[in-house]
Amino acid sequence: MDKADTPQTRFNRVLLKISGEALMGDQGYGLHPPTVSRIAEEVRAVHDMGVEICMVIGGGNIFRGLQGSAQGMERTTADYMGMLATVMNALAMQSALEAHGVFCRVITAIRMDEVAEPYIRRRAVRHLEKKRVCIFAAGTGNPYFTTDTAAALRANEMACEAIIMGKNGVDGVYDKDPRVHEDAKRYDKVSFDEVLARNLKVMDASAIALARDNNLPIIVFSLDEPGGFSGILAGQGTFTTVGG
Repeated sequence: MDKADTPQTRFNRVLLKISGEALMGDQGYGLHPPTVSRIAEEVRAVHDMGVEICMVIGGGNIFRGLQGSAQGMERTTADYMGMLATVMNALAMQSALEAHGVFCRVITAIRMDEVAEPYIRRRAVRHLEKKRVCIFAAGTGNPYFTTDTAAALRANEMACEAIIMGKNGVDGVYDKDPRVHEDAKRYDKVSFDEVLARNLKVMDASAIALARDNNLPIIVFSLDEPGGFSGILAGQGTFTTVGG
């Protein structure tokens, strides 16, 4: 798309963070290829708007380190297994994006050269400048840090203008779980400090603090809403802005 078209978008470079569970569809585990393809199509629509896109995908549909640790597994080992799960999800998304005609790179915090590129910040920035989608996998490469923290870290390193959080089943940030409480109140805008003080479950506390300290807004929307991602970039739809 011609650069003259990009001013119609709110942001020129963003990071999309989604959970691994978003890729399961109606299954209880693993990957649901039609769901992965649908999300890839949403990413393609935003890519066609001229927006530079980074992605971070969780691994909870395959393995979650905290759950493994809770069941008696040594925490560091469990976290590394969770990082490998995020690589599997990233490769699945790469395949789906390429099927939609979008060039992309999987970039990992743990070296696995036969599978993906190692994380080198300047190289990743260059990929974005060439309009390739960068999918950052394996978290930060360290145990005890979540993919939320990895998303906030990479978004800052890549000079993204916002983190876009795609949620399942909710269209923003609520004061309590709207799937359980009918009187739950949705916020159109909420501060970082209120998210932390009220434990509003947007991202983990480390990620929220990192975004706050760098004045990086977080926009929360529903992945279930067709066109929701592109709607945000056009300033339309239902979502909550944290900070900004």
